[in-house]
Formats: sequence, C-alpha cells, structure tokens
Amino acid sequence: MPVLPVKKARPIWFNLSPLNLPPPGLVSILHRISGLLLFAGLVWLLYLLQMSLASQAGFENFKAYIANPLVKLALLGYLWAYLHHFSAGIRYLFLDVHKGIDLPTARKTSYAVFAVSIGLTLILGAKLW
Repeated sequence: MPVLPVKKARPIWFNLSPLNLPPPGLVSILHRISGLLLFAGLVWLLYLLQMSLASQAGFENFKAYIANPLVKLALLGYLWAYLHHFSAGIRYLFLDVHKGIDLPTARKTSYAVFAVSIGLTLILGAKLW
C-alpha cells in the first residue's frame, strides 16, 4: 500500500464583512452599533448640556464649540444613530408580535428602516446645521 502524504489542515476563513449580510442582518448589526454609540456618546452630550447651562460664559463656549465642523459632523452621526436605533426598534417591536417575519416583508422593512433613518437624518441635519 502506498503511503499518502498527510494534508495540512488549512485555516478556515470566515468572511464577516457586513457587506455580505442580507438587509435584515445589516439592520440588526447597525442597531447594536447605534445603541453602543448612543450609550457611549451620552457622557459627551451630558457634558455639552452642563457646559451650556453652567453660566453665560459657558453658553458662549458651548456655541463656539458647536460651531466647529467636526463637532457638527459628530452630532450628525449621533443623530443618525438615534434615528436608526429608534426606527429599527419599532421594526423589532413588530417582529416580536410576529408581524412581518416572512422574508419579503422583512427585507422591505429593513430597507424602510434605512430610508427612514437616513431621510430623517438629512432633513433634521439640514435644519440643525
């Protein structure tokens, strides 16, 4: 009997790229990420609130800080995180009562979550910018 060489076990590569996820999976991951951003950014927002309410000079410092374009961009990202988390949360409430659990409806509601969160972010961001 011939001796066959033993094949080396190759490592398994799992592609965890969110671009390969279906829309409901992408909504789920972004829901978790937006929740984490909301929790982490709460300290910053409370600091901004404290800065604006401390005194008249603190309010002037707050206005100067908010005028920075990078801060505006961060606040716009925070606004998107809130709106996405809110709209995805409403979607998950409907899924909890077994409404929209079939695949075509789940995909449509996933696209609706993206459209609503991005659309409201653009509208509110344009008003607040």
